[in-house]
Amino acid sequence: MANSIKSTGAAAMLLAITQTLYDEGKMKALVAKAGFKAVVTEAGGKISYDDFNEKINRAVIGACLNSGIIAKTSNEIHAVIHATEEAKKGILVSVNTSASLALKIAVARDDHWISVALFGKSALHYMTNHERAGLGVMHI
Repeated sequence: MANSIKSTGAAAMLLAITQTLYDEGKMKALVAKAGFKAVVTEAGGKISYDDFNEKINRAVIGACLNSGIIAKTSNEIHAVIHATEEAKKGILVSVNTSASLALKIAVARDDHWISVALFGKSALHYMTNHERAGLGVMHI
């Protein structure tokens, strides 16, 4: 698996698709060994546009700042916001505005690039859950 972690995008997506804390811990170790910084968080709720955008942006920026993945500078926050916006586009394709989402969010970075991966489930009814993924990559 270590040979698959060649970019911040791959690192973030592999972290986002882990299903257990054990697997997440193992993947974090592999990501760090590959030379990337990373953080994982979660968000969920109704997909109404304003609520979704606020929750995801707060979750990503907060996790990045709290973990030291980014510094509190305009260029680093700007890069994270753009990568997050790009990742959200993958999640929002053909989603009903009243659907619910449960997402795992992973962010990985090196000296020049930052990637945000979103992976989770969406549904109008709990019995109709299906998986969705999005990835955003931005130069810092």
